Amino acid sequence: MGQAVAVAHDDHGHDDGHHHHKETFVTKYIFSQDHKMIAKQYLITGLIMGVIGIAMSLLMRMQIANPEQPNVIFEALLGKWAPGGIMDPEIYLALVTIHGTIMVFFVLTAGLSGTFSNFLIPLQIGARDMASGFLNMVSYWLFFVSSAIMIGSLFVELGPASAGWTIYPPLSALPEAIGGSAMGMTLWLVSMAIFIASSLLGSLNYVVTVINLRTKGMSMTRLPLTIWAFFVTAIIGIVSFPVLFAAALLLIMDRSFGTSFFLSDIYIKGEVLAHQGGSPVLFEHLFWFLGHPEVYIVLLPALGITSEIIATNSRKPIFGYRAMVASILAIAFLSTIVWGHHMFISGMNPFLGSVFTFTTLLIAIPSGVKAFNYITTLWKGNLQMNPAMLFSIGLVSTFITGGLTGIILGDSTLDINVHDTYFVVAHFHLVMGISALYGLFAGVYHWFPKMFNKMMDKNLGYVHFWLTAIGAYGVFFPMHFVGMAGLPRRYYTNTNFPYFDDLADTNSLITYFAIFTAIAQLVFAYNFVKSIFFGKKAPLNPWKSNTLEWTTGDKHIHGNWAGAIPHVYRWPYDYSKLNEDEEYVIAGQDYVPQHIPLQPKEEEMNH
Repeated sequence: MGQAVAVAHDDHGHDDGHHHHKETFVTKYIFSQDHKMIAKQYLITGLIMGVIGIAMSLLMRMQIANPEQPNVIFEALLGKWAPGGIMDPEIYLALVTIHGTIMVFFVLTAGLSGTFSNFLIPLQIGARDMASGFLNMVSYWLFFVSSAIMIGSLFVELGPASAGWTIYPPLSALPEAIGGSAMGMTLWLVSMAIFIASSLLGSLNYVVTVINLRTKGMSMTRLPLTIWAFFVTAIIGIVSFPVLFAAALLLIMDRSFGTSFFLSDIYIKGEVLAHQGGSPVLFEHLFWFLGHPEVYIVLLPALGITSEIIATNSRKPIFGYRAMVASILAIAFLSTIVWGHHMFISGMNPFLGSVFTFTTLLIAIPSGVKAFNYITTLWKGNLQMNPAMLFSIGLVSTFITGGLTGIILGDSTLDINVHDTYFVVAHFHLVMGISALYGLFAGVYHWFPKMFNKMMDKNLGYVHFWLTAIGAYGVFFPMHFVGMAGLPRRYYTNTNFPYFDDLADTNSLITYFAIFTAIAQLVFAYNFVKSIFFGKKAPLNPWKSNTLEWTTGDKHIHGNWAGAIPHVYRWPYDYSKLNEDEEYVIAGQDYVPQHIPLQPKEEEMNH
């Protein structure tokens, strides 16, 4: 009864309050507390950061393809870091560091989770907004400030952070180690501390919203799989991000206040530094306790988006809904007890290594369940091959191919042979980077009509998918073989090792594919911007989908529904329910939205 009263009060009272004050440009577009606007802010900021991250990867690839050769692009973009067009080794390591940081945290974590968790959670559970609109706004602006500081670190005199994106001590802990260990490293740590605060505020908001603000009838077993994925992702973030925050604070203390948490017996130019008793391996444990759950903080939202899109465009109920929920929960738990597989060559006890091998290989089971369920949902479906569907199927492909190489890296005996080679780079870019980007693109193509009331150009979407799919495999498939040949990662040139001369042509091929893939993203950028301003007006439910976001009007209001919030009577995957033995039939359509009440069969009505 209390819930019904709360819903009724919300249905009538909440919305009216938003029409008594006139919104200015600043309150509507800049300091907005509307989850839909905040989602767009996250998306556009994330895409801009993505452009910067991809540009850095191209600079790295051009250096590897033609080491020690003058390049006018280097001279133009890197200035004093590329005298005569030849890249300085320190700036190469800085590019590795900032590219990894931007893509993992600022694009795939904030750009993907921040965009779609914000946009879809209230709409799909039947809520007016997030639990706290103000905290939601603050979380975006903290993300924006952290992005600005990270980009600003590129312009400090001694260069940006240069300790790799994992910022292992002692390079990151000693300001005098190399140029990038000075102010650039400090700015990196400040940026990440602010980013973690943003992520925690967002995650807490998502969890509270899902638990407390579901509309009447929306039980946990009627939630779309997208919401399950966002909900569990937020929980992983709340558990693991504070550990990286602690590591960053301890590192700042080592750098600035003379402590020795991560330092011991350090010599610089023959001089003994006054650090004793610390352990750089302790930092590795703290970093990877976030670092591996981070893979699933990035991947789970993409997998949730894929579940929704594959079911909708197969015109079939998702196969094994409860198994999918169980696999999300299992992945969340297992992801927090596998971090040690990043540290097999750090000198850890071999018995501990075997424990981490076991837990790592266990995670293949829920991952396999997800892949099997996607394929079974596609099987004999009435497939609608729009761009969102193609990117979702592409995600299933890269999730499987990238995951298979994870079996090698998860085994301590096999990992030692390819650790810190390009094999590792190829593995995690496929399973985490490309898969998550495919999820991001699929989500944009699918929910663009809801975000902007316009349709994206489908033909340009097809071009974008096929060029990206060919280019991505062209980059990362050959990289596995270069890695198996022993080529180490993060080296700005391999010309000092004649053993690797035979790999130069393969490296050049990878670089050409990288440039090709980057150019393909211009098709998406053009389609995205053009469709916002000149796209065809979108119908209310263009994909004939069952979830609640398509029941709102085409006018974006803060409060989502102009009238009462719709109640929910069924799960979100009732597609192709046209058989005579079904308990409900709606003539002429192959989908039954969640807010349509259960209908008795015709013969029962006749009785």
